[in-house]
Amino acid sequence: MSKSDHPQSSSRRAALKTLGAAGAAATLPLWARYTHAQTAAPIRIGFQKHATGIGAAYGRWYDRTSQAAVAKINGEGGINGRMIELVTEDDGTDPKRGAEVIEKFANQSKCDIAFGTLFSHVVIDSAPRAGELKLPYFVVSEGHHVASGMLNRWTLQPGITDVKSQVQAMAPFITDTLGKKVTMIYPDYGFGYDHRDNLVPAVQAAGGEIVAQIAIPPTETSFTKYFPQIPRETEVIYHVMVGPAVLTFVKEMGEFFGPSRPEIFGFIDSLEAVDLASPGLDFLEGTYFWEGMPRYLQADAPAYVTAYRDAVGIDANGASTSDQKDVSTAAHMFGCWETLHIIKAGMEAAGYSSTADRQALVEAVEAMTEMPAGAAHPQGDKLFNGRTHQVFGPQYISKVESGKLNVTHVAPIEDTLYPDEVDYTTQSF
Repeated sequence: MSKSDHPQSSSRRAALKTLGAAGAAATLPLWARYTHAQTAAPIRIGFQKHATGIGAAYGRWYDRTSQAAVAKINGEGGINGRMIELVTEDDGTDPKRGAEVIEKFANQSKCDIAFGTLFSHVVIDSAPRAGELKLPYFVVSEGHHVASGMLNRWTLQPGITDVKSQVQAMAPFITDTLGKKVTMIYPDYGFGYDHRDNLVPAVQAAGGEIVAQIAIPPTETSFTKYFPQIPRETEVIYHVMVGPAVLTFVKEMGEFFGPSRPEIFGFIDSLEAVDLASPGLDFLEGTYFWEGMPRYLQADAPAYVTAYRDAVGIDANGASTSDQKDVSTAAHMFGCWETLHIIKAGMEAAGYSSTADRQALVEAVEAMTEMPAGAAHPQGDKLFNGRTHQVFGPQYISKVESGKLNVTHVAPIEDTLYPDEVDYTTQSF
């Protein structure tokens, strides 16, 4: 896929124009912003929150980021002159409950759309119900399940990149900089399988090989029994773990290897919401991490990045401005901010006024392509593929230096692209 693969239809041009016009609307007086509103009723967005379960840390910060984005959008006049109201339900990071929450959004809470889900097993079980209910479902998951064609036309991932694109961009750095023989450690469920299935060909294409694959249950609480499975020939350990025991995982890995460790490349999922200054993490000095968006404020950060961080309430170290011990999930939560701005742009392009316009909303988002970096897209420039319902964007590689993550390489969008695996636009609604 390239930019030339996306012919600019009139509807697509209209959607792109809306993206640029969204910020301009904020300069209008309040009365002018509301003149085209057909109703004073709020737009109800069902927020599927991982308030409990293994995704609770993400759920907490997804909520804060979403609330901040809603406050910004409402302060600028809302969507088509209507305010946004988040309707929050806890899915327990549980697939069965996730589908039940989708049902509740559509049939009880009378939500216009559903939004917010991260953990892939919850998305995979929730999306079919959203499709049956014809409820637009905007996920912030990064799993490859959307772009793979596993889901349906009502499910979109326009605000965060997927694992396949991330891994593809990381593999050449790993093999060129760290080593060719890689052992991967990953969670034993859908998100981990995305890494397993996509890292192997990506590393092979970059001239390396995967010498071992170690799957660990995401609910595991101790990891020492897994580390002896790492072959002696390993030059690089590639790790991506999730859940409440991630700090234990990283600390036990350090205790196992001591000073004679191989090179280490991790996805920041293994340390999301964890303070790098935590005791036992000293061994991470000099190791590398993928980040979706840098946790630490970089010296060259543009003004729109600092504005986003201020709005969400995180300090220069990526912790809550009200509690330094409350470390954010910065590498993922930006996707909520960006997705809500995309929903706004899509609804305005579609002239959305009621649930009868849900199909028009999906079609308007499918028409989008370029999403320039700025207040609505602080993570960076994006390219949306309406056929696969997946967005592509830059990827950040950071090195642990003096106990902080400093960006050392930014993989451009071009490094993340891959051939389409589905064309949702050919599917009926």
